[in-house]
Amino acid sequence: MRSTFMGLETSKRGLYTQQSALYTTGHNVGNANTPGYSRQRVNMQATSGFPGVGMNAGTMPGFLGTGVEAGSIQRIRDSFVDHQFRSESTKLGYWESRTNAVAQMEDAIGEPSEYGLQKSMSDFWQSLQTLAANPENGGARAVVVERGVAVADSFNYIHKSVSEIKGNLGDEIDFSTNDINSLLSQIGELNKQIATVEPNGYLPNDLYDARDGLLDKLSSYVPIETSYEKTGGRALAISEGTVTVKIKTNVPGQTITVVQKDKVAELTVDGNDPDQPFPDPMTGFTFTGGPIENPSDGKLSVTDMVKSGELKSLVDSYGYQDGNQVKGLYPEMLAKLDKMANEFAKAFNAVHEDGTDSTGVKGQPFFVLPTGATEFSASNIVVNNEIRKDPNKLAASDSKTGAEVGNGQNAKKLGDVFFAKLPGLEGSSVQSYYAQAIGQLGVEGQQAIKMTESSGVLLLAVSNRRDSISTVSLDEEMTDMIRFQQAYNASARMITVMDEALDKIINGMGTVGR
Repeated sequence: MRSTFMGLETSKRGLYTQQSALYTTGHNVGNANTPGYSRQRVNMQATSGFPGVGMNAGTMPGFLGTGVEAGSIQRIRDSFVDHQFRSESTKLGYWESRTNAVAQMEDAIGEPSEYGLQKSMSDFWQSLQTLAANPENGGARAVVVERGVAVADSFNYIHKSVSEIKGNLGDEIDFSTNDINSLLSQIGELNKQIATVEPNGYLPNDLYDARDGLLDKLSSYVPIETSYEKTGGRALAISEGTVTVKIKTNVPGQTITVVQKDKVAELTVDGNDPDQPFPDPMTGFTFTGGPIENPSDGKLSVTDMVKSGELKSLVDSYGYQDGNQVKGLYPEMLAKLDKMANEFAKAFNAVHEDGTDSTGVKGQPFFVLPTGATEFSASNIVVNNEIRKDPNKLAASDSKTGAEVGNGQNAKKLGDVFFAKLPGLEGSSVQSYYAQAIGQLGVEGQQAIKMTESSGVLLLAVSNRRDSISTVSLDEEMTDMIRFQQAYNASARMITVMDEALDKIINGMGTVGR
């Protein structure tokens, strides 16, 4: 037999449930501008009908409903869209870092400009043409020497600037590894907290949001895979559990587990000793401690890294060891500058030493090496100090038998060095070789910008799709607030009706004839 107060209990459940929905709506409105917050909803479900099932259950017409209850409070999230977002975030992280690295190199080289190496070499060549026409002019000789000094200084400056930026990239790699370790540690701590809450039958939605925010940041550094493990106990079926994070590699089927429950691996740069210079070039990373699947193989070589993510981009710019070769944006450009300086200095010296100065004395090297150096580089090329002190020692004349002293023929030959095809420069002249290097840098810069824009557009599209699912819409929340308020008022009115009915039964029945 049903209870006399059954209607009150049914309405009370409705009152409490709509109240929970209103509280959740208020929580959503309060976090409308909170980054990474996912809107929440109350999963309402009908309570068990009356009478219950079983051999001793009473019989009555129909199956009487007993009201509603809040089954759970769940956040609105789409795991597939999250996966897409992190995949695009990894790509954007790579190309944004690449664009920045190329832009810094372009600023350091400064081409084309009125002060770059190309302008210095052009001025040097023009001064040699002037000297060839006026070989006995002391002023013309002094200009040639100073133009040569400007070329050497340009080589030195560019090498120093590019090297400094390369060093900064090394510092950035070090900072990124520390940031990655911090993110991994925080994810592990959140896993621990979630594993404490879920077995009690609750959904720690705000902890889920915090963890997803950390995963989003981590995905900009490295390409990751995520999977989830249930925590057991009285955990709800829709609970997410603890996350397992793996870093993808180029090796088919191989990943490196960096977070599993509260166990976390620590990322270190191979050979990075605090008392020693940062490894140059890079060789890889080592993961120590935590849930490493194969402890002996807890190494990630640079060549095994997926070409995606900010960390890989930094390594590609800074330079890494690939077999017997050193590859990377900055070391390759430095190698080109060194090769160009070496070949140009050797060719120029060969012609200069073959000529004679204003007194008929055989020419000496125009460019000289510092003590201990075996070949020229962009960092060490300098003009012979003897020639700087006395421009008359500039070998502008031809040394051929019978040639007139001070004839200026050798100055023409020195000018021809700029356009001569040099074997060490792959058959190119120093001018065309440098132009090719700058042109290639420009192409790489354009590609990086285009890929950044393309990745940014794709990420924005996925982000907008995720926002349409998870973020708070104040219009929608206001509509829900009115809907839940009306339902709350209706439940309260039902309690009033039941109260009036019970008042009639309790206080009105049995009073006839009194």
